[in-house]
Amino acid sequence: MGVARAEVHEQRSPVYCRTMAEFPRIISVDDHIVEPPNLWLDRLPASYADTAPRIKRLTLPEQTYVGGKLVIKEGGKGVATDTWFYEGKLIRPLLRVDSAVGVPREEVTMTPITYDEMRPGSYSQKERLEDMDANHMEASLCFPTMPRFCGQTFTEATDRDLALLCVKAYNDYQVEEWCAGTGGRLIPLIIVPLWDPVLAAEEVYRNAARGVHAVCFSELPNRLGLPSIHDPEGHWDPFFRACDETNMVINMHIGSSSQMPSTSPDAPAAVGSSLTHINAELSMADWLMSGLFERFKSLKVAYSEGQIGWIPYLLHRMDVVWEENRGWGGVADKVPNPPSSYFPGHVFGCFFDDPAGLALIDQIGEDNITYESDYPHSDSTWPLTKQIAEQQMANLTEEQRWKVLRGNAIKLFSLDLPA
Repeated sequence: MGVARAEVHEQRSPVYCRTMAEFPRIISVDDHIVEPPNLWLDRLPASYADTAPRIKRLTLPEQTYVGGKLVIKEGGKGVATDTWFYEGKLIRPLLRVDSAVGVPREEVTMTPITYDEMRPGSYSQKERLEDMDANHMEASLCFPTMPRFCGQTFTEATDRDLALLCVKAYNDYQVEEWCAGTGGRLIPLIIVPLWDPVLAAEEVYRNAARGVHAVCFSELPNRLGLPSIHDPEGHWDPFFRACDETNMVINMHIGSSSQMPSTSPDAPAAVGSSLTHINAELSMADWLMSGLFERFKSLKVAYSEGQIGWIPYLLHRMDVVWEENRGWGGVADKVPNPPSSYFPGHVFGCFFDDPAGLALIDQIGEDNITYESDYPHSDSTWPLTKQIAEQQMANLTEEQRWKVLRGNAIKLFSLDLPA
């Protein structure tokens, strides 16, 4: 079982209290930013003022989200809500789960809120760095909120010219404002125009030239109505080649396929939340059976918030299938070596609470595991990330802790941070 955050202080051992100063400064490879309201209005031509992404403060009937569906509370009072509009349409309100840190667990709901009700570190650089300091964190890689985990919002847009400008504006904000002046503590993570792999490659090259080494992608692009990574015509090759040539890590967050696993339509949301790792499993099977790592020798993918305990079984099962079913499995030509042989150096897991995975670290590989705090989402371990990590990794060697907490991230993302 995971460590209850309220119990961490009582459960910590005297040994780790004595060695606190030696505990590695944490690099989180999965956090989130709530974009400031003027991000796009400040960067797009004035002619797009009415259609560019913008925040409007609305007074709405009292409401919440249950099972992903909006529910209006009958007789409820009107509440102020900051809501994103794009192409003249309501996209989504800001939600309490977008900024849940510092809020009592029973108050973390899908209820719409305003920026005034958020912890400032959710959207402001100065306060984010302060919250990182309070959490023994040195660096952080942040996924988008309004564009969604891999920029699906812009991929679904009607005006592709505007959408491309929005993608570039977001990336400019990441590089020139959000991460600028932090000494590498905030790590830029870009999005690309997924509807066009050539344009996506151009955006990779543009940002690689200014030192970016991380890009978002969908765990299962076919679920977004896009070609899969198995496309026989090599649809994604321009994008993958650009990432391979520039050492740009492809980061796939759970939910970046716009679908989350569950058991049945009427299952409570907690069921799906317990199964979020499944999309990462499906995606890794795709990648290791695709032959892409045979063709693109330096390509690397990372599964953000996918956890790690499932990896050893899947690697074993894929090797068995590859060996025993090569005659009809459809991979004999493009995957000449066992799938597990492509895992080291190409595939990286990310976790925040997975004691089973840590117990299997020798089977997974200590060089292929990274850590996260998930700030400011409801799963975030902030402000106890260090204390929880101390307990989770009590049985790891000093070298293993260093690799998992920072060393692997430094190498993976080419970070200019002290080792």
